[in-house]
Amino acid sequence: MAGALALMGAATAQDVKRTELGRSPVSGVEGKEIIVQLVEIPPGATSRRHFHNGEEVFYVLEGGMAQMPGKDMKERPAGEHGINQREVPHAGYTVTGDKPVKILSVYIVDKGKALQVPVP
Repeated sequence: MAGALALMGAATAQDVKRTELGRSPVSGVEGKEIIVQLVEIPPGATSRRHFHNGEEVFYVLEGGMAQMPGKDMKERPAGEHGINQREVPHAGYTVTGDKPVKILSVYIVDKGKALQVPVP
């Protein structure tokens, strides 16, 4: 029984998968680059709270349910989109239910700096 529970825990404790689709310097702007990523957050995984050294534009390709600590579950519907401003913390939610959330993110960030900076 304990072995089965350990396997179940390993199966549900998945990580967020980030697939870089492209990277290019910003034309005419020294020290900036554009990064395109597919972000896949499986059920049970948490998109940790963080900020970026630049702006992020996101579009939810496949939606699902998400929950912030201490809050009710909320839908992240397909088609949801927005802009996360430079150095403003965001995310911090766990995907709940049985569907992963898939997001296309485009970043315009400082070249050579960390794409994500974790925050408490």
